[in-house]
Amino acid sequence: MRSFLIGRLTRTIIVLVGLTLLVFLLLHLSGDPASVLAPATASAEDLDRIREDFGLNDPLHEQYIRFVADTVTGDFGRSWKYQRPAIDLILERMPATLELAGTALIIAVVVGGVLGMAAAANRGRWIDVGSVGFSIVARAMPSFWLGLMSILLFAVILGWTPTSGRGTPLHLLLPAATLAATFLADVLLLTRSGMLETLDDDYIRTARSKGLSARLIQFRHALPNAALPVVSSVGLIGGRLIGGAVITETVFAWPGVGSLAIDGITSRDFPLVQASVIVLAIAVAVVNLVTDLSYGLLDPRIRHQ
Repeated sequence: MRSFLIGRLTRTIIVLVGLTLLVFLLLHLSGDPASVLAPATASAEDLDRIREDFGLNDPLHEQYIRFVADTVTGDFGRSWKYQRPAIDLILERMPATLELAGTALIIAVVVGGVLGMAAAANRGRWIDVGSVGFSIVARAMPSFWLGLMSILLFAVILGWTPTSGRGTPLHLLLPAATLAATFLADVLLLTRSGMLETLDDDYIRTARSKGLSARLIQFRHALPNAALPVVSSVGLIGGRLIGGAVITETVFAWPGVGSLAIDGITSRDFPLVQASVIVLAIAVAVVNLVTDLSYGLLDPRIRHQ
């Protein structure tokens, strides 16, 4: 277990270092931030002074080394737009992002798992055909389009939910359901496939021959083995949910880290964007690590290895 953790942490650090370099280079290729920070009437001398104050005149490799050194110590710099520490802004928005992504994950796993089990238990029947058809449609719809259509139908036409913002469960319902739709389809198909494969195993036929009920066979014998690929995908889904929250938060004006990152991109607020990406990447890495460790709880063979 110790060697496994060391290996995973080492790979995570390498990925984070590569990510910081990629984000750093892309931001500096996007244009001169001094032109955004300066007023419209700024002269060339004013632009030079801004570049000097923010260290933008230094060579890129020096700026990157300084950025990495500050990041390691927990200093992500001050937001150029808000004139506050970038990490403080992110920590203020992080609960909203975790609330949205966590709710979407629960919806995807619970609803997708139940529909997948029902589809497998009724193979070839209407619930199976309908569930598979729904998953195909859900995976084909872009999240931003689904979000806009949800707002139009449920908020504008029917008036059941607010159009945007955060505060009540009704504010959370539409963005969480929109974010969960694609991942719900993935869980549904994985659960259905795993259950169908497991229900054909010899030990399941033995359980049937002993007269065990279909419900007991599904939940006690088939589900733990069929859940392994689902658990494996939950780590990927959790990471994709955090990343997908950027679009959903923008569509629904949800005050999370994703919408804050978009705000930083549009204003070329380098410290804010870099801090947002790194914090979200760390969150994804933690979710994936927890998922790997959970394999042993479902499969004793993995735990012994």
